Amino acid sequence: MAEGLRERKKRQTRQHISDVATGLFMARGFEAVTIAEIAEAAEVSVNTVYNYFPTKEDLFVDREEEVVDRPSRLVRERPPGRSAARALMDQLRQDIRERHAYVGLSEGYERFRQVIVESPALMARLFVIQGKAVHQLGVTLREEAGAAPRDPTPEFIAHQLVGLQNAVLRSIIRGLSEGGGVDQVAEDALREVDVMESLLSDTVLNYAVKNTP
Repeated sequence: MAEGLRERKKRQTRQHISDVATGLFMARGFEAVTIAEIAEAAEVSVNTVYNYFPTKEDLFVDREEEVVDRPSRLVRERPPGRSAARALMDQLRQDIRERHAYVGLSEGYERFRQVIVESPALMARLFVIQGKAVHQLGVTLREEAGAAPRDPTPEFIAHQLVGLQNAVLRSIIRGLSEGGGVDQVAEDALREVDVMESLLSDTVLNYAVKNTP
């Protein structure tokens, strides 16, 4: 269905507010910026900001739903014959090789990372997002594997796979903050993915292999 004028204007307004807020956060830090300042810079009312973004954290993580769903989406879209774990690790390696923002290797990410680590509110929100991703991936794995309702395996595997990705991201951030070049940090990260994969059990590595049609 084609997007109507009203929906398009709402989407554009939301994006405009988000872009303005991001610019202010990058310039001054998350904690230093108020909703009133964002509203003034975006030339909208404070109530309009809150209509689109219930909390200030929502302005910074306006792609939260996409981030939460990404592991599950990659599992759902994996090719036949591929397990859930290998689908996620394949994508992780690709993100590293392509220097993607998802793994913190894109240009300009350093300031983004700095804003997050300097804000207790954003660090807490990041923890919540990671928990949501684990939960959603667990639901997806249960569906994909046809696991019994009381089988805890999908949730346990979801914790391992999301934890693996988070460990690699932390390693990348640490490497960059210590002055490592992007290419060297990426090489190190790829080796770490190999090590982590070697530590996963066969059960995890071969869980939820997609059937061939």
